[in-house]
Amino acid sequence: MYKRIFYLLVIIAFPLFIAAKEVPAKLLAEGNQQYAKGQFKDAVKTYGLLVDSGYRTASVYFNLGNAYYKLDELSSAIWYYEKAYKLTPGDEDIKVNLQFANLKITDKIEAVPEFFLAKWWRGFVMSVSLNTWAVSGILGLLSGFALLIVYLFVYVINIKKASFYAGISLVILGLFSLFMANSQSNYFERANQAIVFNGSVDVKSGPQASMKTLFVIHEGLKVNIKEKEGSWVKIELPNGNIGWIESVAVNEI
Repeated sequence: MYKRIFYLLVIIAFPLFIAAKEVPAKLLAEGNQQYAKGQFKDAVKTYGLLVDSGYRTASVYFNLGNAYYKLDELSSAIWYYEKAYKLTPGDEDIKVNLQFANLKITDKIEAVPEFFLAKWWRGFVMSVSLNTWAVSGILGLLSGFALLIVYLFVYVINIKKASFYAGISLVILGLFSLFMANSQSNYFERANQAIVFNGSVDVKSGPQASMKTLFVIHEGLKVNIKEKEGSWVKIELPNGNIGWIESVAVNEI
């Protein structure tokens, strides 16, 4: 009786599962066709449906960024490029397009110089995606432990030595990969970055409209959010300047 119910549920669920996988693929293909035909507004809507349905991948964010770039909506383009970069920081196409988009924004602010070792380390951490680091780490640990089990139960000296050293090496590499995955995750969590969406924004000395205006920033600029107070956020610019703006002026990445 229970087997029949189980098989019936499988028969009912399988087509639904297949259909659920087909919908994103169809929308993605439709969006790509619209983009290829120059129908960028339609492509934005189609890719947006993918994101709204939970299909949030680097490729979809990248495509959205490209479509918005073609529409000359720089804030949205940069925002989606940044979201794509967050998922696959090692992707050269994303980095190049992001650089091109940033060349067109009003505020060209040079970042505070970074110590070369810190810059090298961050580049290494970002060389592949979080998922790649994590999967590599898990596979390394599983393979390493499997070889250590072989070491325990095999009595041939050569095989025993090889499995031991290979197992230890893979466990170390696995732990290192997981450490890198954690480092990348912590970096993006601490960064708490956002893109300015308003045309121009007065940056205040405090979280009130009546406070002194320190400087003005423009759409497309990426800022770090340091603090939140009511409807205001404290931001830091790449050059280290700090001030307060209304939270509606930015979209967090």
